[in-house]
Parts: sequence; C-alpha cells; structure tokens
Amino acid sequence: MHEQGKYIRIEVADPTPLGLTGLAMVTLVAASQKLGWTEGLSMVIPWAIFLGGFAQLMACVYDFKHNNLFGSTAFGIYGFFWLSVGTAWLIKLGVFGAALAQTVDVHQLGFAFLGYLIISLFITVASFRTNKVLIAIMVLIDVLFLGLMMSSFEMGEIWHTIAAWSELFISLLGFYGAGANLLNKFYGRVMLPVGSPIMK
Repeated sequence: MHEQGKYIRIEVADPTPLGLTGLAMVTLVAASQKLGWTEGLSMVIPWAIFLGGFAQLMACVYDFKHNNLFGSTAFGIYGFFWLSVGTAWLIKLGVFGAALAQTVDVHQLGFAFLGYLIISLFITVASFRTNKVLIAIMVLIDVLFLGLMMSSFEMGEIWHTIAAWSELFISLLGFYGAGANLLNKFYGRVMLPVGSPIMK
C-alpha cells in the first residue's frame, strides 16, 4: 500500500495454526480410510480440497507476508498436493467421465509421490531450524511419501500400511503443533512445548 511516498505495513496474524490444522484434519480422515476404519473416498475428498488444499494455501499466502520462506513453501507445496490428490480421486471415481477413469495409471501417481518425496527431503533439512514438532512432522511426511510411492509401484501391501500409520501420526502431531502455536502466541509464553531447533 502506497501513500505520499510512504509504505504502510499491514500486519497479519501467524497462519501456522490454520495450516497445521488443515494438514491434521485431512491426514486424519485419509488415514482412517487407509487403515480400514472407514470406507470409500467420497467423504475424504471435501477434507482434501478444503482443509488439505485451501486452508494450507491460505497459510502459504500469509506466510509469504510474514517473510517465512519455510512456512510459505511447505504449506504451498502440500496445499497443492492435496488439491491434486482430491482431483485424482475424482477422476478415479468417474466424476469427469468414464474415459478418464478407464485410463488411470496408478504408476503415474507413484512418480508424483517420488517427486514429492524429493522436495520433502529438502524441506525436512530446512525444518531442522524450526522446532522438534515440525521436524517430526516432516520426517513422517517423508515416510508417508515413500510408502505411497512404493504402494503405487505395487511393491507390497506393507508400504500401504506404513503410509497409513505415518499419516495418522502426522495428524496427531499436526493437531498438537497447531494447538501449541495458537496457545503459545495467544498467551505470550510457552503453554505447550514444541522443542528447540536441532541446527542453528
């Protein structure tokens, strides 16, 4: 914003609780399906699109305003991931027509998961300068993508199980991280510890 040659800074709140809640919600619902606690994808898709996708993308945009390279990159990348996954599920279910549904090649998802594993490893190294909760989430995300990739390449049912449990633990840590960030910022002191960085 520009006025009489001066810039006016518009402050925004820390979007981390929003982004982590989006991540936690979608991974909780998706993990329930992978673990066989629930069935089908119909009721997973809304959470993938709105919480996994839009909530994390909102956090991404506001983290750019905070000049938070880590948060904006991570929330942006994973927000678009869940929008892509939600769309892939819609294709698989035939929402966009039988022609698309009949030509699905799950191995292409495997390559997409490989790409996400590669960038997630870089984000994991960057997380070493954040806190231990985020570090643990990132390590689990790496395990998740490894499991999803190997499962998509049909390397054994064990990889699907590994992906499912890692997704559940991502959710639990995501809820904790969101709650800790919210309470710690709101009260101006440590209400819930998140641990110190492991690298300076």
